[in-house]
Amino acid sequence: MPDPTPNVHANGLPSNLPLYGIRVLDLASYIAAPVAATVMADYGATVIKVEPPNGGDPNRSIRQVSSYPPSAVNYPWEMDSRGKRSIAINLQSESGRQALYRLIKSTDVLVTNSPPLVRRRLKIDYDDVKNLNPKLIYAAFTGYGEAGPDRDHLGFDSTAYFARSGLSDCNRYEDQPPGPAQPAQGDRASGISLLAGIMMALWSREKTGTGTLVTSSLLANGLWANGVAAQAALLGSTLPPRPPRHRPRNAVTNPYLTRDKRWLQLTMVREDTGWTPFCKALGKPELEHDPRFATPAARRTNAADLVAQLDAVFASNDWAHWRDKLREAGTPVGLIGIMSDLRRDEQATACGAVVTTDNPSMPLTLAAPFGLASAPIPPAKPAPALGEHTDAVLLEAGFNIDEIATMRTQGGVA
Repeated sequence: MPDPTPNVHANGLPSNLPLYGIRVLDLASYIAAPVAATVMADYGATVIKVEPPNGGDPNRSIRQVSSYPPSAVNYPWEMDSRGKRSIAINLQSESGRQALYRLIKSTDVLVTNSPPLVRRRLKIDYDDVKNLNPKLIYAAFTGYGEAGPDRDHLGFDSTAYFARSGLSDCNRYEDQPPGPAQPAQGDRASGISLLAGIMMALWSREKTGTGTLVTSSLLANGLWANGVAAQAALLGSTLPPRPPRHRPRNAVTNPYLTRDKRWLQLTMVREDTGWTPFCKALGKPELEHDPRFATPAARRTNAADLVAQLDAVFASNDWAHWRDKLREAGTPVGLIGIMSDLRRDEQATACGAVVTTDNPSMPLTLAAPFGLASAPIPPAKPAPALGEHTDAVLLEAGFNIDEIATMRTQGGVA
């Protein structure tokens, strides 16, 4: 059981955090699977990032991709590897693999996103290592799942989460191609899904004393995120691509441009009770009884006419005006944010979504999308340099200095 006495352990976090005493080996690369390990580190787990000696995790250099906003700070790496310790192991060498096996013996959770074929080739598949540690929770994340004809194919959130799941198609306008997903949008949500599976497995181990295999995939997470359309499709029901903004399916669930050139998102779900106060808030009570718009069915039929009316109204005043008027009327509305707003977004800070760090190069970052009142987490620390903790981790695992030197000579570790 974790030591209840508050102190500080190897990753610099206090022992009163809920995952204190849990040891994690993060063998994953890029984003979705490492996210699960990152949040575990936030909440007190000792997370050891296992990286190849040559260049390390490719996420160290991913910011060079053209779709990443340019910055002198390596923010993808800092964000996704905060609080972790780095050990450089060559898993293609026998000595490196043996070093990993010894680490596994004292590990609670192993996280990987290598395809099944790669795991088998490296001899680090669940069946290869489960007997080393019967309590091990082996969390395997893939693009398309552990079985089926596509199980060994590489999957990224753009190809598996958005494209294969139908999300990209569901979000496109008619006669327009699908829009590209932004970096890691599917990965981050999927990482939290993997974390949920790991936490269930840890709870099961408390009761049974044995570990298990946890699986998740970008495809499964994309389908889950696209659940309304996906479940309908399983029943044989689909919709054509969405019509353009000026003639939507529903004019009161639609974006509109304000006088100060900000887009707002109107989302009136309860039209039965919301239509009358909405019309009054707009200063257009005459719309309420206009036969073209008097009922939900009529508003659907005449959606283009209603959009034309609403476009003119919303263009007559600024976002702040409509925000106050519509909130007072109880009409659900939100500002469509632009990323340059974030540093000034008081709500994002107040709700704990944006937090301060102990990393001087990146003083603000994003917190995990949940919080525990009983376990406020300390500010995040910088991500590790490649192999920064190789010797320390191996010594803790029982290797002596001579053994480490021999492995280094053999190319097993760096």
